[in-house]
Amino acid sequence: MRKRKGISHRVVHIWLVVITVIFSGTIIYSTFRLSNTFNRVIDASKQYSDLQNAAHELMNASDYLTEQVQRFTIRGDVRFLNNYFTEAFESKRREEAVTKMATDERADSALEQLSEAMDNSIKLMDTEYYAMKLVVDAKGITDYPDMLRGIKLSEEDAALSPEDKIRKATEVVLNDSYYEQKDRIRSDMQASLDEIDKLAIETEASAYDALDREMKISRTAIVIQALYIFFTLWLTTRLAINPVLNAIERIREDCPIPEKGSNEFRYLANAYNKMFLKNKSSIERLNYQASHDELTGAYNRMGYDYLLSVLDLKNSYMMLLDVDNFKNINDTYGHETGDKILIKLVNILTKVFRDDDCICRIGGDEFVIFMVHSGGMSRRMIESKIGQINDELENTDDGLPSITISVGITNGKDITDTSNIFEKIDEAMYKSKTNGKNTYTFYKVD
Repeated sequence: MRKRKGISHRVVHIWLVVITVIFSGTIIYSTFRLSNTFNRVIDASKQYSDLQNAAHELMNASDYLTEQVQRFTIRGDVRFLNNYFTEAFESKRREEAVTKMATDERADSALEQLSEAMDNSIKLMDTEYYAMKLVVDAKGITDYPDMLRGIKLSEEDAALSPEDKIRKATEVVLNDSYYEQKDRIRSDMQASLDEIDKLAIETEASAYDALDREMKISRTAIVIQALYIFFTLWLTTRLAINPVLNAIERIREDCPIPEKGSNEFRYLANAYNKMFLKNKSSIERLNYQASHDELTGAYNRMGYDYLLSVLDLKNSYMMLLDVDNFKNINDTYGHETGDKILIKLVNILTKVFRDDDCICRIGGDEFVIFMVHSGGMSRRMIESKIGQINDELENTDDGLPSITISVGITNGKDITDTSNIFEKIDEAMYKSKTNGKNTYTFYKVD
């Protein structure tokens, strides 16, 4: 047996599936890595933003305490005193800022500076307590926080008049020494912020470098897959699509199929060509008079039997039709008119159907049409052909009476056993007759 050349479509398909799975897995893995890296960049930005907020929150809390103690010393309003101690011992924003920064082990340097700011802020509270105790004594306030009860005024300050105590308290929280302590707190806080900024820049730079690498890998994988897709399309077109399209054209032209494409398609083309040449030779050997109806030129019953044995019925539509009330036409107009009607019918069928479709007169006014290589033809197209036939049969311009036909239709692929296909279309045509004639019925598989 001659060995056929060509690439095996099966082997190519297996390799394409394997490569597709590998590429798809690579891209999915790359996107996961890219997403994780991007999330790390976002998390780093958010984390250091939180650290910066924590540092600012400590300063804000310290400034709030300063504001409340200064208002209390100037106005003597107990509300400011209460606000001060609520912030210091209930809200505790300064402590929360230090705790929040302590959760990031990479921020040790920043935490050290922030802790120093916290210590200075706590030291400043001693000065603020003393100023508030002066005001409490001066105003004679009896209901005040316990923290101030342990504060002892110096003998000199205790001897001052209420007005002088107020003046002394105001001076304590507004003098240069007080603001020098506040500046030390701000300096420590700024040092902490500088350390946070430095750490954020280093971490974000590293994260962005990783993100850039992952994006380059993803872009490379996408470009490779795009090239692979184009290669797959080219290979599939060359091995399968083009050979099939060429084969269809050659079949329509009633010619052998070129043996090109994949190994499997070449095998099919070779098998088809053998059958094609055999059928062509066999059909041509048929004696025209033995296989054709003398009156209409259609295939006769012998030709029908031969076609039934050689055609690919699984890939063909088969139609059975007869003329409605044909006996009445013969009785009314005569057999000569009946013969002309049959000739007219065959001429119309020949015009409506394709050249390679086969029209058979199997007896009287009964005809069978084989629509070969039409297994995928739409029902709408067949219905259109039947409509065209009926339109021309109703035309009486040729002097012949108007007639109608009843049709039964089946698709070979719907029939399990094609040996009884005639019974199926006969059953379908009988339904058309019982439905009032002048109609068509597609055989339906139960």
